[in-house]
Amino acid sequence: MSINNPYQSITELPSVLPIFPLEGALLLPRGQLPLNIFEPKYMAMIDTALSGDRLIGMVQPSQSADEGKSSRLQSVGCAGRITQIAESGDGRYVLTLTGVARFRITNELKSETPFRQFKVLFNEFAHDLVARTGEDEVDRAAVIQALKNFSKANRMKVDWEAIDEAPNEALVNALSMMCPFGPSEKQALLEAIDLRMRAEVLVAISEISLARDSGAPSLLQ
Repeated sequence: MSINNPYQSITELPSVLPIFPLEGALLLPRGQLPLNIFEPKYMAMIDTALSGDRLIGMVQPSQSADEGKSSRLQSVGCAGRITQIAESGDGRYVLTLTGVARFRITNELKSETPFRQFKVLFNEFAHDLVARTGEDEVDRAAVIQALKNFSKANRMKVDWEAIDEAPNEALVNALSMMCPFGPSEKQALLEAIDLRMRAEVLVAISEISLARDSGAPSLLQ
């Protein structure tokens, strides 16, 4: 699923984003993230986004909130554009976000909206707007081998024909988003500075996970 009018420059992106904090959720540029929205404050957030630029920011909490307090958030998230939405008929939105670019949070705004809003900067992730940047530097063979090992150990079904046809960016980002890693591993994949580094982190996390599950010592720790 693609965006009708792709962003050409970070100057086209807002300096303030409504934030949807969700542990374990990873959105990457040009990746698709399905969401099931039912809490009233996030329903209001979606309504506001739909009436404007259709952008929201996906960020993982950095720790759980105390009762009555908002959770602290990771400093880096990814902006997503609502590219598909449906009303469920029972008070929910079922939607798809398409990743646009990562951002760094600067500070939270005081707002009367039920959802949280933050000032953000996209400067250090301007290259996210250029599709397939750095694909030639990815060790595709290492990524596919790691997937084979990981999928076999975790009994995952893999469409190998689709894998063979996928360009490197789609392959690395889709695997990063879909593999059942923990929140800290997901954040490491998000914050990898470029595609080559994300591929290396993906392979390393997969190998560490396999070594841990088998009880064998890992040289990667």
